Amino acid sequence: QVRLVESGGGSVQAGGSLKLSCVARGGRLETHVIGWFRRAPGKEREAVAVIAGDTRVEYGASAKGRVAISRDNAKTMVYLQMDSLIPEDTAMYYCAAGFRSGGQLLRADDYKDWGQGTQVTVSS
Repeated sequence: QVRLVESGGGSVQAGGSLKLSCVARGGRLETHVIGWFRRAPGKEREAVAVIAGDTRVEYGASAKGRVAISRDNAKTMVYLQMDSLIPEDTAMYYCAAGFRSGGQLLRADDYKDWGQGTQVTVSS
C-alpha cells in the first residue's frame, strides 16, 4: 500500500497561483491512477484532476481550465498547478491512489488510499 503525502498548500489572494505536490512513500506511482480531490467546509468531496498513466488526464468541472495535473515518475511525484485562484477554491486538497479497476476516474469512492491533505485558502 502506497502512503501519500501532500504539500504546497497555503494562503493566497484571488488571482494567485499554487502548486501542490503529492509524493508516494513505500510505492511507485508510474503505473497508478492518481487523483486530486478537494473538500470545502460543508460541501461534498469533489474531483479536481486525475492522471492515469503518462498522458491521460481528466479534470473536474469546478476548476477545469485553471488547473493542470502532471507527474514525475522518477521522483514518484504528482503535481497540481492551480492558477487564477478564486475564493471558491478554498478547501482541503487530497491526493488519492488505489483506484478500483472499472471505476470512474472522477469518483472519490473509487480510490482507497488517501493522503492527509493540504489546506488551500484563497482570499478575495
